[in-house]
Amino acid sequence: MGVISVLKEIPGLLVVTWALLGLAIYAGYRQNWQMRSVAADGGYLSGLGFKSEKPAGIFRWLTTVDHKDIGVLYIVFAAGAALWGGTDAMMIRTELFTAGTDVWSAETYNALFTTHGLTMLFFFVTPAFTGLANYFVPILVGADDMSFPRINAIAFWLLPPAFFLVRGGLITEVMGKMLAAVGVRWELLFSLRPPTLGWTLYAPRSIIVSNPQVDLVLLGLHLSGLATIMASVNIIVTIFTERDENITWANLDIFSWTLLTTSGIVLFAFPVLGSALLMLVADRNFGTTFFAVEGGGPILWQHLFWFFGHPEVYILVLPAFGLVSLILPKFAGRKLFGFKFIVYSTLAIGVLSFGVWAHHMFATGMDPRLRASFMAVSLAIAIPSAVKTFNWMATLWGGNVRWATPQIFCVGGIMTFIIGGVTGVFLASIPVDLVLHDTYYVVGHFHFIVMGVITFAAFAASYYWFPLLTGRMFNRRLGRIHGYLSIVGVFVAFLPMILIGYGGLPRRSASYPGAFEALQQLSSFGAVIIGIGALIWLTNLVQSYRLGPIVTDADVWNLRETGQFSREWQWFEEQLEDRTKFRR
Repeated sequence: MGVISVLKEIPGLLVVTWALLGLAIYAGYRQNWQMRSVAADGGYLSGLGFKSEKPAGIFRWLTTVDHKDIGVLYIVFAAGAALWGGTDAMMIRTELFTAGTDVWSAETYNALFTTHGLTMLFFFVTPAFTGLANYFVPILVGADDMSFPRINAIAFWLLPPAFFLVRGGLITEVMGKMLAAVGVRWELLFSLRPPTLGWTLYAPRSIIVSNPQVDLVLLGLHLSGLATIMASVNIIVTIFTERDENITWANLDIFSWTLLTTSGIVLFAFPVLGSALLMLVADRNFGTTFFAVEGGGPILWQHLFWFFGHPEVYILVLPAFGLVSLILPKFAGRKLFGFKFIVYSTLAIGVLSFGVWAHHMFATGMDPRLRASFMAVSLAIAIPSAVKTFNWMATLWGGNVRWATPQIFCVGGIMTFIIGGVTGVFLASIPVDLVLHDTYYVVGHFHFIVMGVITFAAFAASYYWFPLLTGRMFNRRLGRIHGYLSIVGVFVAFLPMILIGYGGLPRRSASYPGAFEALQQLSSFGAVIIGIGALIWLTNLVQSYRLGPIVTDADVWNLRETGQFSREWQWFEEQLEDRTKFRR
């Protein structure tokens, strides 16, 4: 049997695994297999020439159990996934620029919105906030590290293979075409087609579709769920058991409060998703009938999926709320108004989030009495959400607001959250939902939340903590341009979708009536503005990391004058003092 014949028998993903293993072995060889101890310091001030006990190069990143290193790995991974998922979004908007199916095939379009949703929800937002939690929670609570550092590392390293499993169809197709270009035809690589089911993976279609890539997607999502649960357990245990004796529940920072609540939601929501995914795998491969028509039925999948799916929205948005509550007062010149009420509203959202899942199912013909009860809870959850909004506005009221880049994103996030929240209240009402269900109105509503306040909070954090993470300052003018472009882009991209939804256009179709073309083109124009802003963000941060002004004073935001030089900046100041002693 020739070499090529042998290769044809090896699954593509196994080849990728071997390649990564070979890379790790090579990195270890370059480091002479030195297993050095990890220092407690950050070690990220490139260009200062300070000493560090951490091994250099890629070996450090493959073997580290330091919470700050793992936090950086999470953030870099999430940024890469966001750029990939954003590319999907731009391809979607390219197709929708004209009414016909002109650019991509209908199957490619279906694959694009499926992988876009899965990537953004499971591999961008959740890892991004987990990365921030890994880096900052131990610092904010006065701990040396997370409670379980090795489990922390394992949780992160489960994510890359999970991502490759979910996106494997595209990866293997590219590999197959590259091999075909040099004369090697590997049919298996072409058999894994990107999934076209939508991120909800509704049964019975997800059971009967023959694409083997769907099984890999299910296993990849299950793997990412395990990673998220492990990270959440670590966050909970760290906050409960590793807090410094001076940090009580009363003076615990608001970001840690929201992460604690989020992690609690994860512990109840993700095991349900994991179980449902394995049941779906069994239905597809072993003849069980959990979600088949002759068994539990497709509605059972929807119940289980949305029992996870709606709390997932709050798993994503609560850390964003925490970041806005943390950062906004710093640039308003006064402390957060109503701290206790924001904590109580966070806990209330955590509890109520499990009572709203069936409002996604009003159109399924469920018992009207059940629909009414879920409508009541869905409307009720708007109250703690509104409490946060009013407290943010009260914090700004009378404050000495500085329009630094993080503040621009915080205020922009509040604006988009108001639009997304109000449009969500309408969807919680049964009569309105039955009219607008599965239209572009829904897409516009949740993108005001996901692309608005959630992503804006992530951008705000990236700028706010950039000096602490890198020891350098970013270009403030480019940051402000990015902020204003993003706000304009979100409104231009997603307000037309609200109007298109009112017009009754169903979502998830590559073609549509010509009457909607102008609004669709306006929406695509907004997406381009967002994309330009994202490129400015990436260029600014990469260039600033390489060449930005070196930070020598930890009070980069002038927080001392308002008494808000909080724990992470005090920690950063100590690091700067320690590292100064070791400069060569």
